Amino acid sequence: MSSNDAPVEKDFQNGYHLDSSMDPETALKRIQTTGSLSISPELFEKIYLSPQNRVAGDLRKTFGNPTPLALAGFLLSLTPLSCDLMGWRGAGGNGAASTGVYFFFGGLLMILGSLGEWVLGNTFPFVVFGTFGAFWLAYGATLQPFYNSYGAYKDPMNPESTGLETPGFNASFAFFLLFMALLCFFYMILALRTNLIFFLIFFTLTPAFCFLAAAFWYQAADYEGNAEYAKTLVLAAGAFTFVTDLLGWYIFFAILLASLDFPFQLPVVDLSRWVKGGSDKKPKHSE
Repeated sequence: MSSNDAPVEKDFQNGYHLDSSMDPETALKRIQTTGSLSISPELFEKIYLSPQNRVAGDLRKTFGNPTPLALAGFLLSLTPLSCDLMGWRGAGGNGAASTGVYFFFGGLLMILGSLGEWVLGNTFPFVVFGTFGAFWLAYGATLQPFYNSYGAYKDPMNPESTGLETPGFNASFAFFLLFMALLCFFYMILALRTNLIFFLIFFTLTPAFCFLAAAFWYQAADYEGNAEYAKTLVLAAGAFTFVTDLLGWYIFFAILLASLDFPFQLPVVDLSRWVKGGSDKKPKHSE
């Protein structure tokens, strides 16, 4: 192989370095032969919802992008649940009709997406998708009588008791929702290193979980007497999560457009250009 046919040197920040004396056709041929083009930090963050990292090898050329798969599982679980929480067209029951969806879309697809992000070295979406996949599995299991989550609180002296109406179950489940709100609050802060749409998703999820926790605590205090207060809080939670859904569908479509290199793109407003990473700060050299 002659020196002119040797592969060009890869530079992480600037892509492939091409010598100024090289004619355009040869340069293009070499780039195409290597099978890899440099990707801007903004486009990388848009596609993977994570700041650019230095994963060794060519994993992103070997494996597909797992991000939209996980988002699809999240959206196909949360969107119908939001409609249920708001009681549209007579829906209700805290989304119990979609228990299977929570297992096989919310749980399965998000866990698979999380593992894909782990393989690619995208830590933040790996953690986000993994925890939300576990949330959907836990929520589906709570609604499933087999796991006896609410049946354990059933009053043996009352044949009509299901456990759902007891203070013990409602107060206990509220704590889970409260700490999901705390988790989303942390994710909201961390999403400042990604883009505006991802930040707003957690910005709307945080109060939604707070409203749901408050609704369960109201029911724990007086299941019958506070039914209207709880209903209003659940409605408010559904409204917030519906906004989350709209944002989620938007970024889902934006990622697929970017992944398929469509001639038009949807902006997601990259925030990492304003919220710089610690490694972006150049050390000051002493005189």
